[in-house]
Amino acid sequence: MKKIPPIQKQELLLQALTHRSYVNEHPEVEHNERLEFLGDAILGFIMAGLLYEHYPHLSEAELTRLRSKLVDVTQLSQVARQLKIGQLMKLGKGADKDGGRENPSLLCDTFEAIIGAYYLDAGIEAVQAYVEVLFQPFLEILVLPKSQQVSSSVIDVKNRLQQWSLAHFNIIPEYVLVEESGLDHAKEFTFEVWINGQYFGAGKGRKKQDATKEAARMALNLIETRSAFSQSFSSSDQ
Repeated sequence: MKKIPPIQKQELLLQALTHRSYVNEHPEVEHNERLEFLGDAILGFIMAGLLYEHYPHLSEAELTRLRSKLVDVTQLSQVARQLKIGQLMKLGKGADKDGGRENPSLLCDTFEAIIGAYYLDAGIEAVQAYVEVLFQPFLEILVLPKSQQVSSSVIDVKNRLQQWSLAHFNIIPEYVLVEESGLDHAKEFTFEVWINGQYFGAGKGRKKQDATKEAARMALNLIETRSAFSQSFSSSDQ
């Protein structure tokens, strides 16, 4: 399951979760607006790098449009909901009563603040790795339908699983990095794939893309096995 990043300095995480309305009632704590500013800039930088590196066929205008789409309020609030950030936010009584925990703007701002806090706590490489895993499904939704530069095998297996997940649960699969082993020049990554809170499989690979592809393949195998069993069971009852 997707989780907020492992921020070691709890005071940074607390600040990232604290809205100005809470500070108005508890002046001894600090709100998250400066961290939000930092996180916004970091997300824009990382998204630009991801798009530039992985989609060399896209024009400057397309890259700009996609980066804006990936970091807009709608997208970031959706990510924040998946991470259950609304449940953790420190809000004033009024903001809480007015539905602040589901407010897209507040969710977006708090997520950006968490990214800012994670950067201060762990550095840019840790943030890049976290953001890449977190946003990979959204990148694929926005880019892959138009992309001719990614291998068809990757598109097929992951898109098939994504379409199945959307059809059955109206959500996209979650690919979770659970292990990273080996020397720097020979890394191996292990990803699990989760759908609607259920574990569907795992995959390993020297590249993250290969590992998530294998996890998707395992998930599709499980789905097909379950479907075949169900059909067989139904036939035996007739």
